[in-house]
Amino acid sequence: MFNVLTLNNISEKGLIRFDKEAFNVSDALPQPEAILLRSFKLTPDRATEGLLAVGRAGAGVNNIPVDVYTDRGIVVFNTPGANANAVKELVVAGMLLSRRGIVQGIDYVSGLSEVTDTAALNTQVEASKKTFKGSELKGRTLGVLGLGAIGSMVADIALQLDMNVLGFDPALSVDSAWRLSSRVQKMDSIEALFARSDLVTLHVPALPETEKMVNATLLAAMKPGSVLLNFARGEIVDTAAIKASLTNGQLGQYISDFPVPELVNLPGVLATPHLGASTDEAEDNCAIMAADQLMDFLTNGNIKNSVNFPNLHLERSQLGCRIALSNRNVPRILGRVLSELADRNINVIDMINKSRNEIAYNLIDIESGPSEELQKALSAIDDVINVRLLA
Repeated sequence: MFNVLTLNNISEKGLIRFDKEAFNVSDALPQPEAILLRSFKLTPDRATEGLLAVGRAGAGVNNIPVDVYTDRGIVVFNTPGANANAVKELVVAGMLLSRRGIVQGIDYVSGLSEVTDTAALNTQVEASKKTFKGSELKGRTLGVLGLGAIGSMVADIALQLDMNVLGFDPALSVDSAWRLSSRVQKMDSIEALFARSDLVTLHVPALPETEKMVNATLLAAMKPGSVLLNFARGEIVDTAAIKASLTNGQLGQYISDFPVPELVNLPGVLATPHLGASTDEAEDNCAIMAADQLMDFLTNGNIKNSVNFPNLHLERSQLGCRIALSNRNVPRILGRVLSELADRNINVIDMINKSRNEIAYNLIDIESGPSEELQKALSAIDDVINVRLLA
């Protein structure tokens, strides 16, 4: 039986995916084989002996020390796209709020509680509504930085709103490219995207190379009065540069899902309390995807949507057992593994091997049954990180 530790409230629709005969799921397990979490800040000391995988019910993994866990052979999963629709809808709300004076109008009406006569209220509202006059999104140009699962959906709905859409993503995957409408105009640089857009929406992950990527230089390239929407990660913008650009009038509005003290109540700032994935549907989708990925990995060794190991899938054979082996990505490891099998007259039925950066991962189906002696021999090979025998 596999022990799965939960470190956040996980949707019941995800938890019920685990077969109770094969998985013990609890929020109090000292030596788990897997951890399932959302935003819990994971520390290196959580990588206890026997931990094989971490499942993040969400896209971002900046709450997980991925490098440390990779070094220990722990596979880290996320759930890209599971909350994409929820974030997309919030981005659309942010775009609408930026153009129509909706928040300001609501605040104004809320301040009229002492006006008790309906006719007087209507007269006052009609006289004041011009103060909150806005403009339409139709015909405006939206720049989308990052064209993955969320960015491509935002681009698509912006096209449906009759906006002009520009896109930039230097790491655009083949799958994302297939999803993207041909009506999205590809920009050659992030500078060109910012310079030509009336609104820019950010959809890139928080990585060392994206930290504070939206800086004073980029903001200065924007059209005066432009709108910046950040429903990706707070770390990708330079807060001081945002404040300065708003103060000098270059940036018209900053709409973000990541409040910071320096910007709270600053004119031009609308901030929400990290609501991007906070819908029942998104939480259900993320939990289901994370649970399914953990179960398949623990039971069959297959990897899908890992941020640190190669994606790899091999159908199970009806005979023998499966070896799931991870190692440093150095020459001759696989040859030594196969030599150990050959020395024991163990026949290989099927196998697959892939690498990702410094890590390689192998699934090998053999005719023989599980053997503790074989596991020890394979684990003793230099640069092998861990070995599992799956019956």
